[in-house]
Amino acid sequence: MKSCVQPTIVIPPDDHKLQYNYWLWFSRRSPGKTASVQNYDQNLKLIGHFGSVEQFWSLYSHLARPCDLQSHSDFHLFKDGIKPMWEDEANSLGGKWIVRLRKGLASRCWENLVLAMLGEQFMVGEEICGAVVSIRFQEDIISVWNKTASDLSTNNRIRDTLRRVLNLPPNTILEYKSHNDSLKWVLLKTKHLANALVVLSSTAEDGEIEV
Repeated sequence: MKSCVQPTIVIPPDDHKLQYNYWLWFSRRSPGKTASVQNYDQNLKLIGHFGSVEQFWSLYSHLARPCDLQSHSDFHLFKDGIKPMWEDEANSLGGKWIVRLRKGLASRCWENLVLAMLGEQFMVGEEICGAVVSIRFQEDIISVWNKTASDLSTNNRIRDTLRRVLNLPPNTILEYKSHNDSLKWVLLKTKHLANALVVLSSTAEDGEIEV
């Protein structure tokens, strides 16, 4: 999948221009609904874009904070032209750092991460693709996506910056997962579910299930 092409962002001449333009996406999956690549794409909604400090605050000030979102909701902030999907051309060889947070911390951590990303605090050039905050039932998750899963030096720098930006305790565990591994896991899970439904349907037709 090629990186998505979006209309040019017009930046007023007096604004403070960011190094990159960004697009903000939102998604929400119904609890209990099986995740798949197809329905993930369908759930993504583009809600805004910006290329300057002023445009960012104008958009951000009107958004709900992550802690106020319903469970299974996500904000995705990605550079212009990159869709928040594993298969996107910019993401296909990359991966993400994952931080699991106890409830109540997502809003502060998300804001700190976004400001660090816009301010180029990660110091890894074009490696950063975007960031995601995911609201779940028992915990919340923050992740930073980058282009090259095999670049250990860059990945470690991203990890260390993320730990500093979020002010994480030294014993906090950060997990790195390549998008290729994530995609394989979803496809395998989908295949197992499909096989289970076939077996269930076959058993029902044979009259072995009592209703």
